[in-house]
Amino acid sequence: MYLLTNGKIILEDKVLDNQELLIESDRIARIEETGKIAREGLEIIDVKGGYIAPGFIDIHSDYIEHMASPRPSSVLDFRMAIREVEKQLVNQGITTMYHSLSLYKESIFSPKAIRSSENVKKLIDLIEKTEDSNRLIRHRFHARYELDNVDDVNYLLEYIRKRKIHLLSFMDHTPGQGQYRDLELYRETVRGYKNYSDEEIEQHILDLQRAQKLDLETMMYIAQTAIEHQVALASHDDDSLEKLDLVQKMGTSISEFPITLEVAKKAKEKKMHTVAGAPNVLLKGSHSGNLSAIEAIEEGCIDILCSDYYPASLLHALFLLHHKYNKDLPSMLRLVTINPAKALGIDHETGSLAEGKKADIIVIGKVESDYPTINYVFVDGNFVSQLNYLQKKIAM
Repeated sequence: MYLLTNGKIILEDKVLDNQELLIESDRIARIEETGKIAREGLEIIDVKGGYIAPGFIDIHSDYIEHMASPRPSSVLDFRMAIREVEKQLVNQGITTMYHSLSLYKESIFSPKAIRSSENVKKLIDLIEKTEDSNRLIRHRFHARYELDNVDDVNYLLEYIRKRKIHLLSFMDHTPGQGQYRDLELYRETVRGYKNYSDEEIEQHILDLQRAQKLDLETMMYIAQTAIEHQVALASHDDDSLEKLDLVQKMGTSISEFPITLEVAKKAKEKKMHTVAGAPNVLLKGSHSGNLSAIEAIEEGCIDILCSDYYPASLLHALFLLHHKYNKDLPSMLRLVTINPAKALGIDHETGSLAEGKKADIIVIGKVESDYPTINYVFVDGNFVSQLNYLQKKIAM
């Protein structure tokens, strides 16, 4: 049993001072005024004024792809990649990760071996096995399915039925719509990957625009199968109100990366959970020229931040929004804790600090005046990480 003392406990709607948190087994046992919990038999941890918070839940990150395949043609040992990535994630405050593996056809951008069906299947199986064995964090699988991938439908359905998929998103990266609605920006992006001629790029655009895609009936069947197996369903790069209407009819409850403020606001009106990337916050805008996450948060139409491709961004985005944009810290913390938990249907177990919930807990301190760090981490009540920045107390 652990007693966390001398910290500031962040609940869903407020910050508690002069309170302590008791961990028993895998649960939060009590949150009480300092001194009311008997010390006998407890391991007492003085967090030296740090914030005691629920662990982050990251619903969209392809970072595992980078760890398993740091170069397009270099595929490393997957078990090693999972173990190495969780060592990094836990020290960035992420206690539940929905690894976002892509099921693409071959792309001009990313001809990565890691994205072949064979390699994705291997990684999914290892993620599942890691969850059942010793692990530092909770590993989950977010299947990102590209609509032109008409060949892997049966594989996708099989893994949904076997409950190996925990979140499913449909993606369409066809140039001329969605993320790449600006064709000139798309052309510039392509040129950044390789020195293609103008003729090659134009032919590539035509090929993608003419490519066969999943028909609506198949998409509806996949969506219904996912919902029947308690898999949350997300759309990706929503760029119009008409698309929102369509995906909601399919049972979609999450809108990832809405392209414009108008679409984000409409998604909120439809009671959908809206997602933006934390790197967008740090960069103060979209790298694709789309929605500004900061503007959308200011307008109250973003529910969730995900790390997308940079796991460290969650922690730093929260404190940037808190300090520079004067956002209330509990409300910003909700973007990476209870809000994603609600979107994924796991909020009864995790996502906030409450008696009886899973003890997935982080302690946030500062090594410099404007540099937050994760100093302690508990997952399932297990003490899994401690950094050595707490040599002295630093004012928060």
